[in-house]
Amino acid sequence: MTVAASKKSRVLIVEDSTFMRRVLKDILSADPQLEVAGQACDGREGVALAESLRPDVITMDINMPHLDGLQATELIMSQNPRPIVIVSSESREGTKGTLKALELGAIDFVTKPSSGVDLDMKTVAEELRRKVKMAAKVRVVRTASRSSQAAPRPPMPAAPALPSSASLAQSGSKFPTVMLAASTGGPAAVMRIAAALPKEFPAAVFVIIHMPAAFTQQFAVQLAEVSALPVKEAEANEAPQPGVIYLCPGSHHLRLSAAGKITLDAGPRVNGYRPCADTALESLASYARALGIAVVLTGMAGDGANGAKAVKDAGGCVLAQDEATSVIFGMPADAIKAGAVDEVLPLDEIGPAIEKRVVKLLRLTPVGVR
Repeated sequence: MTVAASKKSRVLIVEDSTFMRRVLKDILSADPQLEVAGQACDGREGVALAESLRPDVITMDINMPHLDGLQATELIMSQNPRPIVIVSSESREGTKGTLKALELGAIDFVTKPSSGVDLDMKTVAEELRRKVKMAAKVRVVRTASRSSQAAPRPPMPAAPALPSSASLAQSGSKFPTVMLAASTGGPAAVMRIAAALPKEFPAAVFVIIHMPAAFTQQFAVQLAEVSALPVKEAEANEAPQPGVIYLCPGSHHLRLSAAGKITLDAGPRVNGYRPCADTALESLASYARALGIAVVLTGMAGDGANGAKAVKDAGGCVLAQDEATSVIFGMPADAIKAGAVDEVLPLDEIGPAIEKRVVKLLRLTPVGVR
């Protein structure tokens, strides 16, 4: 009895450099699970081939003539959605473009080495093949534009007795602390939640996302564009304030000390990750206890479940993104299996759920109670 060979994932390469197309083809073709189905020299041809070839996954450059990678990604994801992996340079403009593409619906990204020569590209070959194979398994949906903010919703009922973020900060009291943990698909998910949070939100918000150091500074800028709250990269020894979103730098692990100060650790990866969501969430559990709210978002399995369980065991609340709205359901699924999750919600219901929980916590814990 013969065993049928597993089906190869068909890849469309969209890249304006003839040399780079050859390099990418060689890298991808070296994997027996991948087959290069076609090559496009610009975004316009990429959009056409995405429709005619219907590949399992697309690698997409950003800077191209006629139609750039952002325009091509938006068209493909709105008309003929396919999993897209961005393969772009590590310049500041490349970083900005890559994050915008993720916001528009791209699955993941691989950073080209600065020189882009054949030898240097081989240093990211394994990463490229791994991410392309993962993306090929993702079920994508049509997105008119993931760059839009969350749909308008009725405001929460007025609660005049609740303190403002400014009065909470001045009182020296503990206040609710929210921590969002995400990986693949995370940038778009975090932006949707940030856009849903109101101005003067009476809680500190932390974002722990698997993202290289070169990207987090630019992500903070783009997050601020959609958020009513100020956004900044977290700094060591900083005392968090309510009504601010703190993004963990991609070069460090983040923890909250017993005194509530931010600590940053540039030590080795934990379970393969830096920043590590488990590390941050476990510190949230120790510091905030019942005032902690953990939110586990889309991402590959392997991080966040232990930390979410710690938050739950300390009396805090844990929310998880549902499978239907997750790019990758691994992180939320692991947290659910661990018995750590209080509610599983579609992405656009998570912001209102966080706000509702914060309101409840502040009613139960008046200003001045530590």
